[in-house]
Amino acid sequence: MKNRLFALVGGSVVAVLLIVPSKALAGPPFLTDDPEPVEYHHSELYLFSIGTLTKDDMTSIVPGVEANYGVLPDVQLHIIAPLVFDATSGQPFHYGFGDMELGIKYRFLRESEKGGWPQAGVFPLLEVPTGDASRNLGKGYAREFLPVWLQKGIGDWLSYGGGGYWNNPGSGNQNYWFFGWLLQRKITDKLNLGGELFYQTADKKGGADNSGFNLGGAYDFTEHYHALFSAGRGIQDVAATNQFSYYLALQVTY
Repeated sequence: MKNRLFALVGGSVVAVLLIVPSKALAGPPFLTDDPEPVEYHHSELYLFSIGTLTKDDMTSIVPGVEANYGVLPDVQLHIIAPLVFDATSGQPFHYGFGDMELGIKYRFLRESEKGGWPQAGVFPLLEVPTGDASRNLGKGYAREFLPVWLQKGIGDWLSYGGGGYWNNPGSGNQNYWFFGWLLQRKITDKLNLGGELFYQTADKKGGADNSGFNLGGAYDFTEHYHALFSAGRGIQDVAATNQFSYYLALQVTY
């Protein structure tokens, strides 16, 4: 156990500073996402590490690269290319290229300036089976996530969340739902902190639902360079699902 925990912490350092390869990344540094796309003709680039520790397994992305681009007003293109580390109890460590993630975020409702309705959007994702499933570096099949996200800001407070449906093929698997909600506050001009709760129905036949939480935030070094961080754990069946999880990233915006 100590060796696995050491590898987890060390991997995040190697990655240069929020889920497991079986889960899609969402709104860094959290699992819950928001409907707000990158501004038109602007970009985001993340160098990140993310991982989860259970009693029998440790999985992490060390490192991963995420890129988002505002291709049209209210429309964002999205891609993630990960290097995956897997350490399953009783088996050798595996490390290599994992499943890529592609997506398009579309905001169909802008937030009312007078405090009325929230903004809303959809963010369909496709996980492409580019990783080696025989080495636990990928799923071996494509998966799709179809979510709807809402967001509302009041002063220094920001709240967003929603959920969606996962198409999850494969032997013994079943489709499932994911829901999450987050509350965040601006602490200083450079620091934002927040927390989320999330819930997921069973993704395997005869499996159990699970839930958890993450606490984290973002710190702005400059206008273009930012640090993102979160950590959390499961609430249900913790030993088997999530004893500890983390997300660390350097974000560049331009």
